[in-house]
Amino acid sequence: MSNISPLAVIEAGAVIGEDVEIGPFCFISGKAKIGRGTKIAASTCVYGNTTIGEYNDIFSHAVLGSIPQDLKYAGEEVELIIGDYNKIREFTLFNPGTAGGGGKTVVGSYNLFMGYVHLGHDVIIGDHCILANAATLAGHVEMGNYAVIGGMTPIHQFVKIGEYAMIAGASALSQDVPPYCLAEGNRAVLRGLNLNGLRRHVERNDIDALRSAYRELFETGKPLQEQAVAILEETTSEFVKNLCTFIVNTKRGIPYERNQS
Repeated sequence: MSNISPLAVIEAGAVIGEDVEIGPFCFISGKAKIGRGTKIAASTCVYGNTTIGEYNDIFSHAVLGSIPQDLKYAGEEVELIIGDYNKIREFTLFNPGTAGGGGKTVVGSYNLFMGYVHLGHDVIIGDHCILANAATLAGHVEMGNYAVIGGMTPIHQFVKIGEYAMIAGASALSQDVPPYCLAEGNRAVLRGLNLNGLRRHVERNDIDALRSAYRELFETGKPLQEQAVAILEETTSEFVKNLCTFIVNTKRGIPYERNQS
């Protein structure tokens, strides 16, 4: 049985799974779907066509699924899709997609979104990511699995952040950050590999391969994409292949300090 406060407003048509908790003064749209075991604390609003998976913890005053902050939005049917086992803290704001971006904002599972985090329209988040307080993602940003964004950091629209990457707090990112890398600064530039994150999940020999590739890519002064193509032709490491493929395919460029020597 679900535990729903009599002070919550739940529109007709909403689908509420088993063992869901909904606190007082919440609003749940008639188009919303809430999965088993999810907890929604007081004064949270779930608008529009929003699907929330199982066993999420959503804290008070979160706003999920309100219309995109995009002047081109004209009332189209759009979605916000959230996976399982996420923690979504106080005063977070997640917008759905737009027609121009595919119509969906998609959040994976096992993520932590700290207070005041904003996900703009058409954002795609993988699994096991951490966004610290007041991290702000503009529209169409994509984050791979296990990526981390520090507090008070804005991310420019259409930026891609690779898996296991980390963006330091109080940075401002306007270009793509490859997998496994650490970026910091305003504007943020690469500072090396995200070694702390890698050591928790990746074998030592794979980290050594990434170290070697990083030096060849960013410390030799050779053209970056040409070097990435050359490494791809030789490497057998799947991690290095992921790194170099990301660089070859970047649209916004990679923010690194060129070696002039």
